[in-house]
Amino acid sequence: MSDLVLGISAYYHDSAAALVSDGVPVAAAQEERFSRIRHDSAFPRLAVEYCLREAGVTLDDVSAVAYYEDPALKFRRVLSTFAGAAPTGFASFRDTLPQWLSWKRRTADVVREQLSELGAGQVPPLDVRRHHESHAASAFLPSPYESAAVLCIDGVGEWATTTLWHGQGTGLTPVSEIRFPHSLGLLYSAFTYFCGFKVDSGEYKLMGLAPYGRPRYAQLIKDKLIDIKRDGSFRLDMRYFAYLRGQVMTGRGFEQLFGGPRRTPEGPLTEREFDLAASVQQVTEEVALLLARHARQVTGERHLVLAGGVALNCVANGRIIGEKLFDEVWIQPAAGDAGGALGAAQIVAAERGAPRAHLDSGRDGMSGSLLGPRFSDEEIVAYLDSQQAPYTLLSSDDLSSQVAKGLAAGKIVGWFQGRMEFGPRALGARSIIGDPRDPAMQSAMNLKIKFRESFRPFAPSVLAEDAKEYFDLDQPSPYMLVVTGISPGQRIEAPDTAETSGLDLLKIPRSTIPAVTHVDHSARVQTVTKDNNAPFHRLLTAFKERTGCPVLVNTSFNVRGEPIVASPAEAYACFMRTNIDLLALGNVLLHKEDQPEWHEEQDWREAIPLD
Repeated sequence: MSDLVLGISAYYHDSAAALVSDGVPVAAAQEERFSRIRHDSAFPRLAVEYCLREAGVTLDDVSAVAYYEDPALKFRRVLSTFAGAAPTGFASFRDTLPQWLSWKRRTADVVREQLSELGAGQVPPLDVRRHHESHAASAFLPSPYESAAVLCIDGVGEWATTTLWHGQGTGLTPVSEIRFPHSLGLLYSAFTYFCGFKVDSGEYKLMGLAPYGRPRYAQLIKDKLIDIKRDGSFRLDMRYFAYLRGQVMTGRGFEQLFGGPRRTPEGPLTEREFDLAASVQQVTEEVALLLARHARQVTGERHLVLAGGVALNCVANGRIIGEKLFDEVWIQPAAGDAGGALGAAQIVAAERGAPRAHLDSGRDGMSGSLLGPRFSDEEIVAYLDSQQAPYTLLSSDDLSSQVAKGLAAGKIVGWFQGRMEFGPRALGARSIIGDPRDPAMQSAMNLKIKFRESFRPFAPSVLAEDAKEYFDLDQPSPYMLVVTGISPGQRIEAPDTAETSGLDLLKIPRSTIPAVTHVDHSARVQTVTKDNNAPFHRLLTAFKERTGCPVLVNTSFNVRGEPIVASPAEAYACFMRTNIDLLALGNVLLHKEDQPEWHEEQDWREAIPLD
């Protein structure tokens, strides 16, 4: 009988559960997808129940539970931080310490209690792991490499903020670490906060904003905020930061350095925010590149694997790959804290003797990161019938053909297929898709579908066999975690933009696929294979056959402020609340104009100016 280990991450942000069988991921999901609370940090009760249900087991069948970080060690860091910040950190001390004294320092016991309350069987022994160990395991153990350098960069775990490991076989050897409060992730979060975005969720907005600006503050950041050594190690000057006191990220020194107070959330974006984003992005890339170069020198490995929240910085990942320090780089698709649940489970499984069986296949062990719930056509039809929603049930080939036809005609499609993705990216299972050749598509999807800022870039999904024709990419990018350039053959010579700046840069087409080309001729690419996602590969193939273009716009199936949809009911609700034209649920196709509660309004295309 297989050995089952349940992994859990909780109580900070993006709680998740993962179940592995002999080290192989069987199921994994973030709690937010079920609770519908964005970045839900609560105990992942619904995610645990899903994992058990997916495997058809109870807790009686599970050999061990792995928790992704050490609460006792984290408590000691919190106490030390409060003591060091006294007396200025009293407000945070007063607000935070009661939680630590009442339950957070005994989180392991709380996890056992929560599991017991599920009524799903006897709770197995609980194994507490270190935060960065969980990240490292999530990066290395499912990677396609027998051995690799392992680099983990985030905000902070217990004490570690950056760690380097050497992965060999099923083992991980720690090499070096940088400790709190010196953190590349928290540096980036400080600028996220200062630019008016929400910490722990707005960092990707800052990354998307960076190409609109000039890195004119980069040298100032290096002169005043961060001392970077040749090996990538660094120290922050804490006089400019306020997170040790717990209430905010930046203080008066930061404001004086960068010409005034932080941007008010939802306030207008100015040239300063564009340039601050460009500057901290450049510094982040510089540090990441130095750390990667040091990892190559110290371990001697030809492969690098990445995890931790900073590994979601796709531009920095692209820089590392572009420098060709390694033969290949692999990034855990759930690189943030959610992936810690999987890493904790896999390191425990490895210690219990689980092999890395996927290495024989030459592929990674993440099953395309499609580890969430699935719904049969029968379940989908039953739901739609209950809503009296008109639909057509098609064969797989006919569905792809009809959807490709709609996309070529400018339709926007909700695409809900197979198992839901684990991690923050939509990878063609819970996606909204469109025609990348349409210059109006980016603004239309941002404003009329996603209800979010117009500057936010969209990612292209491309048939893996055609990727090099469109993108400067020398390795697979199955998880949309690498930014690279548009290939020269697809670029369009733009007019002189010397007098154009900020969001006005959006109006200038830069390639044959303008909807997925950022203002610096870059794109966050997903390469799609039949092995990783057969339905999405089939659709891309049908679109290519109809248009000659093997690329689609791919963004997550949700609106601003909500988690990605997990069920047919949520997908249908999103379809009806937005300007999505077609909805493909499994092999079922719905047209917006056929729906009984739909009322035709002004065509969104007429509302988006092209000049």
